[in-house]
This record gives sequence, structure tokens and C-alpha cells, in this order.
Amino acid sequence: MGTPPSLSEELVSISVDGRDITVPEGTSVLRAAALAGINIPKLCASDNLEAFGSCRLCAVEIEGRRGYPASCTTPVAEGMAVTTQTGKLAKLRRNIMELYISDHPLDCLTCPANGNCELQDVAGVVGLREVRYGFEGENHLEAETDSSNPYFSFDPSKCIVCSRCVRACDEVQGTFALTIEGRGFDSKVVASQNDPFMDSECVSCGACVQACPTSTLMEKSVIDAGQPEHSIVTTCAYCGVGCSFKAEMKGDQVVRMVPYKGGEANHGHSCVKGRFAFGYATHEDRIREPMIRDSINDPWKVVSWDEALAFAAKKLKDTQAQYGRESIGGITSSRCTNEETYLVQKLVRAAFGNNNTDTCARVCHSPTGYGLKTTLGESAGTQTFDSVMKADTIMVIGANPTDAHPVFGSLMRKRLRQGAKLIVIDPRRIDLVHTPNAEEGLHLPLRPGTNVAIVNALAHVIVTEGLEDQAFINSRCDTEAYNTWRTFIAEERNSPEAMEAVTGVPASKVREAARLYAKAGNGAIYYGLGVTEHSQGSTMVMGIANLALATGNIGKEGGGVNPLRGQNNVQGSCDMGSFPHELPGYQHVNDQAVRERFEAVWGVPIDNEPGLRIPNMFDAAIAGSFKALYVQGEDIAQSDPNTQHVEAALKALDCLIVQDIFLNETAKFAHVLLPGSTFLEKNGTFTNAERRINRVRKVMEPVAGMEDWEVTMALSNALGYPMHYNHPSEIMDEIASLTPTFTGVNYDKLEQLGSIQWPCNDEYPDGTPTMHTVDFPIGKGRFAVTEYLATEERASRRFPLLLTTGRILSQYNVGAQTRRTSNSDWHEEDVLELHPSDAELRGVKDGDWLGISSRVGHTVLRAKVSTRMLPGVVYTTFHHPSSGANVVTTDNSDWATNCPEYKVTAVQVEKVSQPSDWQRNFVDFDKRQKSLLKPAMESEGGSYANALK
Repeated sequence: MGTPPSLSEELVSISVDGRDITVPEGTSVLRAAALAGINIPKLCASDNLEAFGSCRLCAVEIEGRRGYPASCTTPVAEGMAVTTQTGKLAKLRRNIMELYISDHPLDCLTCPANGNCELQDVAGVVGLREVRYGFEGENHLEAETDSSNPYFSFDPSKCIVCSRCVRACDEVQGTFALTIEGRGFDSKVVASQNDPFMDSECVSCGACVQACPTSTLMEKSVIDAGQPEHSIVTTCAYCGVGCSFKAEMKGDQVVRMVPYKGGEANHGHSCVKGRFAFGYATHEDRIREPMIRDSINDPWKVVSWDEALAFAAKKLKDTQAQYGRESIGGITSSRCTNEETYLVQKLVRAAFGNNNTDTCARVCHSPTGYGLKTTLGESAGTQTFDSVMKADTIMVIGANPTDAHPVFGSLMRKRLRQGAKLIVIDPRRIDLVHTPNAEEGLHLPLRPGTNVAIVNALAHVIVTEGLEDQAFINSRCDTEAYNTWRTFIAEERNSPEAMEAVTGVPASKVREAARLYAKAGNGAIYYGLGVTEHSQGSTMVMGIANLALATGNIGKEGGGVNPLRGQNNVQGSCDMGSFPHELPGYQHVNDQAVRERFEAVWGVPIDNEPGLRIPNMFDAAIAGSFKALYVQGEDIAQSDPNTQHVEAALKALDCLIVQDIFLNETAKFAHVLLPGSTFLEKNGTFTNAERRINRVRKVMEPVAGMEDWEVTMALSNALGYPMHYNHPSEIMDEIASLTPTFTGVNYDKLEQLGSIQWPCNDEYPDGTPTMHTVDFPIGKGRFAVTEYLATEERASRRFPLLLTTGRILSQYNVGAQTRRTSNSDWHEEDVLELHPSDAELRGVKDGDWLGISSRVGHTVLRAKVSTRMLPGVVYTTFHHPSSGANVVTTDNSDWATNCPEYKVTAVQVEKVSQPSDWQRNFVDFDKRQKSLLKPAMESEGGSYANALK
């Protein structure tokens, strides 16, 4: 049917089957009828695709017009009189449907789509009872099924060539992997150049499967389990887009995850991870019972929840008694819910009695919090995802949306196909630069570590060429701060010509990009970890905010400063007070009035001094003053930089408590292992990258019997600090009572509105889609001087290459979830990408083993020769623990937040014939820890038997 057009505010009055209807000009007849509750039969039309008019089933009669026009492609006109049901129309539709059925298998009873097939439904609607045409002649019934994709099959014998799958791939996903080959009776849907799906450009997003009106494209899980019988709407637990899904169930078994069209973040679209990679929730490796041990060299012992919690509490109390109140701490999870994260930081502050709480956001987006709070007054992105559809120029810095945030990447591609201009600032050429059917993007391939130099050069052009929005600056920005910044940025040392030797980007390209952004009606900036994970990460975030302020691209649709958060609840973990210096809502611990509010509710005094950050915890552990750590849902042994330093810190602890769904790399150093729960096993909320609070709803019981928030609550009670909640909604009520930006948030309102973007309070009772429309939380926007300082991590004769890291579409973060699904078929190991010139210099070919050495470590990866990198720059991912990507990354960090500088590591690369010493030790340690797990699992009568295979 298509989305209701916004071509005009003019209204048009028409008559449909004698009923008067008023709709916006440009609305299709099919859509107008549907709005009036009149359903016209259709097959090729879908409410998320542009009108196509191929099936002709939606034909209608229009007074004064000849023939039977397709209602999906016919726009309304003033005074139009439409008839949707006549004898001639009924006969026409039956004849059309008869032709479809004549070339379709008559196996409805055995078809996996039985009971959920649009072809069946429409055949019933048009009254088709028999097919006059035989099946002896030419047909497609013997066409072979393509089962190459691990998640869905393609059975061309059932295809009616309605083109919905092709159009979904084009219009919704933007990959253009499918096409119609041949003409007339010989036409058929093919992937790429008639390749199997797995060998084509298909990214397995599932848009084609969802669009298919028959069982041509069908999830293998449905083929195996049968049609689901009920569904529950929940929120994806992968990236920061926060897609809504219907978990479609058969009993307590999830049969499939279907993207929910009512989800404001995804509008019914999905990626391969959220759509298909949910099997980890029931994987045999799941930790199902608590375990304890006195030493990491001892076997694990399976115990009851009560015994495990009592053991953990005693360890924590004894540690504090021996080493002092500050000797223990906790790390919250960006994968857990807001409510669970809130309880962990509350546990640390109220039960531990200190502020030694931190989160994985420390190592990804802490510079976002610092930089945006300094300049704009709030630690979050300014727009909705949908805002990109009003952008005229899109600037993407240090992010790869089509791989890391694919649903939003598809939306961005759609806007680029509509004509928006693209600027990509990244050392690596990302796919977005070459968006199909869009103008080629402007790519500025800067040297790693020179972000601030290039953002200053962009700002220099804007200032010196008079491209500022002076009216916005005069009315919305702090004049003194602006004048100071303007004087600094106008200096010749910040010009593109002066910075060309630093960044490696031609001055002419920088000037072109600056003009393209500044002259756009709406200019939007989106950035990722390629901005924040630098020694000047906070400076760069402030530099980005400076650009938006200088051009007036704040407080309006199509503009803004938009951090693309990596994990599902990175924004929420920050909002909930996970950092050691801030209580929930970014309220500083040294503010007495703030502390008094929390103390009144929590019933205990709160320390007024910030606690230890994660890197400080590691250093203090090695020094012997920090002795116990509670880690919920984070794998710091794999994800944090300088792995050998992290491992040394974990080994130095007297007590490490890990709460997770699998025996991850961190858990191998633990003394207490508490089973975690997946997003399918809990209630709560996630907050995505656009500040959207979405409900997470339990669809199955936790395999270990407790949701994560219940475990934290039980540990607190075992420590002697009482927590009593019956449901996460009660935790959210407490959050709202203490957090100004959440005062209007509650579960009833979430059910009513579907989702809420904070701030939600008396001023914004239904939330705030676009931030800073009138003013800033700090009053006026504040420009910041962003002096470029070269990183200490530079290429040298010993380490001539610069390593940078990133993600790949099929895998997620440390891979704990996606490696336990069929996603592993796409990316079986991390590889090292290097430019052909660097490969030739070293005699390297694709697939060779390469030793990668930095000043802190050495690992080995296979080579992938690629022109996506600049000469002198190499790239890898970090999804597999045995790759040891973070063995070589250093502990250099952002000056303001200690966010590690993952994106710049000086390395040398050479051909080798065997794994590194670290990798050999890793394999030995892994085997040892799994052997220590085996007796505990076997002692429980085989409950873990499968996990030991």
C-alpha cells in the first residue's frame, strides 16, 4: 500500500463503494480504501513498499475511466468515485488467482506456511474454488530449492514472481541483491548473477522473507517447528539501534523473531543478528547453575543459589575487613536492562559503601558523555533515527553503519538514494561510500589519530569563508566562548593546507567537505568508536559539536550530533549512574543536594568522592590495594585493551564474581560464577542510541531460575543491605523519582506510547524526540577550544604500520552470542586487512599467517589483502577471543575519560608459521579452565553434559 505520502497537506474527498472519504492528496486508492476499513485484495502490495501494480488483483472500477486500474498505483483525485466490488471485478480477480495457482504446488497441507499464507488467504477472498488449467504443461514445479543460507530456504517452485522480495531488498534494505531474470513465463527471482543466496550480495536481513506472500522464502526454524501460535513484543539485545521484535512462540519455544512494524526505531526492518541469531539463548553452553571455587586453579563446584550468594557475600565482607572499604567494586553491563544496571551501581554505592562502579561505556563512548555535556549540556545524541530522512548532507565520522548499525544504515542509504550528499571521514573505505543507486560519497581517508586535526580544518573553512550561521550563534550560543573558539580556529595552523601533512587528506577535499556540510539546509553528523576511542576522543566530540553549533545544525530535524552506540544499552548504562563520578541521570556525586535525595531513598550515606575507573581498578589490583570485583555481563578479559595487563589484574584479585550467560574469558579467572539471563528471559527496558526507552518483555523462563536483577538484589540482601522489588517496574519507579530526565517514565506510559525518548518530565510529558530545540540544559551552547595534540602512538622504523579496529556485520562485539549461532558461517576468524603495497613489501598473500607485534604484545592473524585500507594502515576485528586483537592494543587512553585508544596502535607485520606465545598460552589456559568445569557439570547428573562436548 505504501507509506502515507507527505507530498501535500491538501485534502481530497472521494467516494469508495458509496462511502465518502477524505484523505491527503497523493494517497493511493488502495490506501484510501484501507483507511476507511475497505479491504481490496492484493498480492504485490505491502505497507512498507512502494506501489508496483504487477499482480492486478487490486483492480477497481473508477467512474469515468476505462478499464480496471490497479488501485495501488492510482492516486486519489477530487470527486473520484471508486467501486471495489462488482461481478466483473470478482471474475477478473478469480481468473488472475487461477493463473497463479496453476503454477503453484498443491501441497497446502504439508506447506510450512499453512495457515499463514497470503496466497491462500487471497484465493479464499476472491472465491477461487477450482483451477481449470492442468499441470501437465510447462511450469516451474520442479525448480530446485536453494538451502544455502543457514537461516532460510528459497523454494522457487512456490514463487509467484510478485517482486515483493526484490523490492524489499531494494527499498527497505538497500542491498539490491535480488532481481527478476527473464521475461514473461520464464521470469524468476534470482540472487545476484543467479548465485546461491550464500554466494550473493545478500546480507540475510530477512526483509525478503518477511515480504514473501507464500512459503517461497521461509525460515528454516518454521519449517522444523511449524507455525508459531502466539507472540510477545520485545526489544533486540544486539546493537544500539534498539529494534522491536515479535518473538513468535510455540509453547515456550521461540520459533522466529519477526521485526515489529510498530517499533519506532526500526519500523519493521531488521538485520541478520536480530532477525535470526537468537539461538544462543538456548545454546548448550549456557551456565545453568551457580558455581564457586577458592582459587582459579581449583575445580568448580556446583552449589545452590543461597550457597553461592552467601559465599560471594562472605568473600566481599572479608576483603573489605582486611583491605578497607575501597578495596572492592563492580562493573555494570551495557547488555543488561536499565533496571539491572541501576541495581548494580546501587549495590556498589549502598552495600559496598564506595563509588567504585564503572561500565563498558568507559571503553567505547565515555568521551561522548564528556564532550557533549561540555558543549551541549547533555550526554546523549540529539535526534531520532528518522531525522536522517530530512538531512541534506550526512557526515559519517569513524563509523560503519551498514556493518555495526545495519538497520539504521539501511535508512541512511535510503536517504542517500533520495539525493542527500554524503561525507565519510574514516581511514578505511566503508560500503556506505558506494551506496547503490546514489551519488558517490566524498571520502576523506585520514591517518589514524588525526581526527581533531581534520575537524579543526573543517571548522577553519567554515569560519574563514563566512559559512557560519551567525543568527543561530548570536541567539543560542555563549558569546565569550564562541569568540575565543573563533579566534583559535581561524589561525592558519588549523587550515586544511597546514593540516594536510598531518591528516594525509588533500586540502581541496577538506574544503569541499566543509562547504558541502555548511551550505546544506540540514547537515547531520553521525559518529562511532572511530571518534571516541582515541587519546583525543573527548576533544573530537567537542569538535563535532562545534561544527554543529557553528552551522546552526542543532535543535532541528535533519541535523544534530548523533553518536552511534555500539551495544544495546550503552546509553542506558550511562544514564543509570554506572560511572564512578555520577549518580543516575549524570548527577555528580560531589553535589550534596543530589546525594541527600538518594540517601533519603536508599537509607545510607553516599560517598562524595568519585571511585575508581576500570583502568584504575586494574592498576590497583596489580598494586595489591584492589582485591574483589563483581562483573555483570561484561567480558573485560577479551574486550579491554592490553590483554596481558588485564589478565594480570584479574589473577591478582582475591575474589572475582562473574554473572554471565556463558563461561566467557573473564569467567575463567573467577571464584564465583552466577548464571545470567538473556533478553528473552527478563522484563525491563533498554535505552537505544536515540535515547528511546523500549520495553523488554520476558518470553521464556530463565534457564537458571532468576533474572539478572533478582540475582543482584539477592546478593545485596546477603551482604546485609536490603533490596525488595517484586518487578522491574518498581525499580523504574525508583529511578524516575531520583532522575530528573526520567520523572515522567513508567511502565504504564511505555505500554501506552510504545516507547519514550528522554527527557520525559513535566516539561516534556511524552518525551523529547529532538533535543535542544529552544535552549540547552546549560543555557547557551558552549564552543570549546580543540587543540590538536598528536598521539604518543606513532609509526616508527620498528613499528611502521598503524593498526585500527572495527566490527563486521555478521558478528557482534566479543562474539559470545553470535559465535553460538549460524552467524559463525560468515566470519569464522578475525583477519588482518592490509593494503596491497604493504603486502607486496612483505611478500604476503591472502591467507598467510601474519605476526602482528606492538610495544605491548604479539599475536598472529591470517592476512586479507584489501584496497579498503590506506598504505601504512592495517585493520582487524575483535570478535574471536583466540585472535588476541587486544593483546597488541596499548593502554593509551583519552585524556578526559580514560577511554582506550583502540583505533591507533603502531605495529609491525611479518609472515610467520605458528601462533604467538600468547595464543598458545590461551589455548592451554582455556583447556585447563574447561577441565576444571567438567567435574562440577558431571556431578549434577548430566545437566551440563552437552556443554562438555
